[in-house]
Amino acid sequence: MERRSGIKIMGQLIGLVKPLLHIMVAAIALGIMGYLCAIFLTILAGTGLTHILLSNQNQGMMITGFGSDISIKTLGFIILILAVLRGVLHYGEQACNHFIAFKLLAIIRHRVFDVLRKLAPAKLEGKDKGNLISILTSDIELLEVFYAHTISPIVIAFFTSAIMVFFIGQFHFAAGIFAALGYIGVGIIVPLWNGTRGKKLGMEFRNNFGDMNSFVLESLRGLDETIQYGQGKKRMEEMKKRSERLGGLQKKLNRLEGVQRAVTDLVISVFSFGMLFFMIWLYQRKFVDFEAVVVGTIAMMGSFGPVVALSSLSNNLNQTLASGERVLSLLEEKPQVETVSGERKITFSDAGCEKVCFSYDDKPILQDVTFLFPKGKIMGIHGRSGCGKSTLLKLMMRFWDPQKGNVFLSGEDIKKINTSDLREMEAYVTQETYLFHDSIASNIEIGKPGASREEIIEAAKKASIHDFIQTLPKGYDTSVGELGDTLSGGERQRIGIARAFLHDAPFLLLDEPTSNLDSLNEGIILKSLKETCREKTVILVSHRESTMKIADVVYSMENGKND
Repeated sequence: MERRSGIKIMGQLIGLVKPLLHIMVAAIALGIMGYLCAIFLTILAGTGLTHILLSNQNQGMMITGFGSDISIKTLGFIILILAVLRGVLHYGEQACNHFIAFKLLAIIRHRVFDVLRKLAPAKLEGKDKGNLISILTSDIELLEVFYAHTISPIVIAFFTSAIMVFFIGQFHFAAGIFAALGYIGVGIIVPLWNGTRGKKLGMEFRNNFGDMNSFVLESLRGLDETIQYGQGKKRMEEMKKRSERLGGLQKKLNRLEGVQRAVTDLVISVFSFGMLFFMIWLYQRKFVDFEAVVVGTIAMMGSFGPVVALSSLSNNLNQTLASGERVLSLLEEKPQVETVSGERKITFSDAGCEKVCFSYDDKPILQDVTFLFPKGKIMGIHGRSGCGKSTLLKLMMRFWDPQKGNVFLSGEDIKKINTSDLREMEAYVTQETYLFHDSIASNIEIGKPGASREEIIEAAKKASIHDFIQTLPKGYDTSVGELGDTLSGGERQRIGIARAFLHDAPFLLLDEPTSNLDSLNEGIILKSLKETCREKTVILVSHRESTMKIADVVYSMENGKND
């Protein structure tokens, strides 16, 4: 996909500020006043010192040139007030900016998770999990720099510089133009030049950072296999290689940052001393007086703060914009399966598919598959691994839509059934049961939020997991650990089956539900299925012939086709 321009990325990110626009305006106003306090603090100090040095002895401790004579004591008091105001105003600006930043980061995270909910599982099937984690964490976090230290500094720099151009231009219009050129050079030309040099590098760094996250996550999950097959050295070499590549990119970015700072300092020096010599030149030709030379030069030297802040932004702006691009691209992703709502509610009677064809990218999985699953029957689908059995169940759940043919429930195309109704009518047990880092009871309760402990226990008994749970120190309140690592594969699978029993849907889809179970537990669960599901429609997918014994009808699949 073609990358959008930095201006477009910034525009779209700024668009998210609308709900907090009033706070942004306050931050900008405080920032402008704060910088003006800092600038005029040095101008007043320099002007006062000049007047003291040039004053006559009979003037004593009075200073002229401010519209009226003021004492050194009064001038010192004014400078003190400006110094205090500078601190207070800067604090207020930063407080507003960071409030906006962290509030928007929370909003963006909510939006991202909402989008992921709509995209899942079709868009996320096989997706690079580490890269996705990188977007959800570091990329979104990096946007804090944009919202807290980019938007308002740009506006503050513009208005502060405009005020200073007008101020310096009062001495002579050419001096104002010269000041404007200095501000443009430091605040616009240098950042754009540096941004152009590092644009691709910033995106490359963020992508490599995401790839590194994926590799580390994969290595941690596969640690047992890595140790078992002696692949530790190979994984370490690959990690070292990736780390060095990432470090190399970081060095290049740091080098760009160093060059940018050097160029910025050079431009500031050129325009600062340039203003001095230019004002002296004007003074020699009697276009300005000596006070204008001093004040104009001090004003120029002391007013680069806002544009220097802009110039410094370009150091991290490339990475920030790259992160913004990745986040915005995720937010703009369209789900392959759109959520349906507003349709009439239907009651489950039967299910099936007709001449269904489905491919992953260019790889055909199902070809002209037709099945009918009548109510109250256990329908077995038998076939070797890779023949499309699991894919068929995912089409029945409408995780994807077929490229050809149609899938129906109660005679209605599932594309026209409310998504919430579809999820309520179906219960799906996958080959790999995912467990959350919570108690066993809470993990089973996912099948029916708000279920009573009695209902959870009954579902666990049907899934032949109750007796095992009772042996645990805290029973149903025992934590399963991260990713359910404290439980065996069979125990996790039975918790998944318990969820399905608790959900109590009329249409039950079971994908290899006994693959991790011994023959005893398999027999108990199959017996429970047979007794519990007399009024339900069950699709039982398995490569085990023993599992197929409870099925009323067994279909055989071969190479994506049903016999």
